[in-house]
Amino acid sequence: MKTVRHELVVLGGGPAGYVAAIRAGQLGIDVACIDENPRFGGTCLRVGCIPSKALLESSHLYEEANHRLAEHGVNVSGVKLDLAKMMDRKNEIVSTLTGGIDMLFKKKNVTAYRGRGKLRDVESIIVDGDEPMLVQADRILICSGSVPASLPTVEEDNDRIGNSTTALSFPDVPERLVVIGGGYIGLELGSVWNRLGSQVIVLEAFDRILPGIDHEIGQLAHRALKKQGLEFHTNTFVASAKRDGDQCVVEIKDGDPIRCDRVLLATGRRPATENLGLEAIGLETNRQGFIPVNEDFETSVENVYAIGDCIGGAMLAHKAMEEGIVCVERMAGMGSHINYDVIPAVVYTHPEIAMVGKTEDQLKEAGVDYKKGTCPYGANGRARTLGEPDGRVKILADAKTDRVLGVHIIGARAGDLIAEAAAAMEFGASSEDIARTCHAHPTLSEALHEAALDVEKRAIHTV
Repeated sequence: MKTVRHELVVLGGGPAGYVAAIRAGQLGIDVACIDENPRFGGTCLRVGCIPSKALLESSHLYEEANHRLAEHGVNVSGVKLDLAKMMDRKNEIVSTLTGGIDMLFKKKNVTAYRGRGKLRDVESIIVDGDEPMLVQADRILICSGSVPASLPTVEEDNDRIGNSTTALSFPDVPERLVVIGGGYIGLELGSVWNRLGSQVIVLEAFDRILPGIDHEIGQLAHRALKKQGLEFHTNTFVASAKRDGDQCVVEIKDGDPIRCDRVLLATGRRPATENLGLEAIGLETNRQGFIPVNEDFETSVENVYAIGDCIGGAMLAHKAMEEGIVCVERMAGMGSHINYDVIPAVVYTHPEIAMVGKTEDQLKEAGVDYKKGTCPYGANGRARTLGEPDGRVKILADAKTDRVLGVHIIGARAGDLIAEAAAAMEFGASSEDIARTCHAHPTLSEALHEAALDVEKRAIHTV
């Protein structure tokens, strides 16, 4: 078996791993990255963030052409769905971006190994690929990511009943789709198929959809998505789901069974820490399967590190990327940091939902005295010209210091608007700082400006 050695070996080529490897290469570290998939990029690029957003955009344009262009004076007829073409576009985007990582690796001096990597000891990884080899390193960084969570009573066949990966490649538009889970994954993919013509039924065990976001924003999201045709059943527990010929049967606890064409199981994700050889180096996970680390991302085993979804926290690609940069820079002796209180999150439904910092419920629970300002999208000129008057911006600030504690947005391009809020919070800005910053007119960002003014009840364009 061929043996090679590097200063640092990254196990996993997802957002955490490939970014960490590139940063290490920039810093002059002899680094390699191992991934079992033909393409680097992990779940996000291959079967997550990117392909789902491609389908969301395509399905949104299809819906616009069918239902909303006429109000702009653009009359079209005979609009037809070419699902195969839509899927081809999605696949081409994925191929381009994942191929780009190979190019970046070459430019940044990162050695790539394809194959299933498994720890043999504290400085060796066996790579079971086309050419099995032993990769040794002074330091090992585990970036194994996460996989869709499963339910023992839901009989997945990756066809009629499957997870988010399956739902990205349905061969046809299901007449009726049941989504188990009302989180962001279920709502985004449910929105795609709803726009393309499916009757979508969302089953959520909690008393509301998107249980982790600000309650007020969640209510607005529920209302907007229901208006679009999604059907919601909260406080609903799924007893089982199984295939019945070309259909599926979903059994509900204390309810009538639901027959449908396909089932999407979207109940979250779990760490992919099994079969990595952790036991070979004496590294134990916690009860949930996450790898415990300290503030420098060091595990309990010397010279073995871990970042990304496999260590817990927010399972977001950008959080994993930041950890990759910070971890490697700290290895190099740099004073790098990550602020977990200012990690933005976005739900790419229509309207988009974006948030950063604390929710009102969290502040109340912590006993923090706060004040808030809001601005409806309907008061924003740019939102009106876009035909997107539905939405709201909310800013939460400390009642004494005025420091911004949280920003929550539902509305067009919320995912872009949240960047300003995150930057402001990272630098400890007050609502007054945002209010005193001149925003271009007419732009959607003025809604954030208005909300900041409203914190002190001096909004100009709202009553």
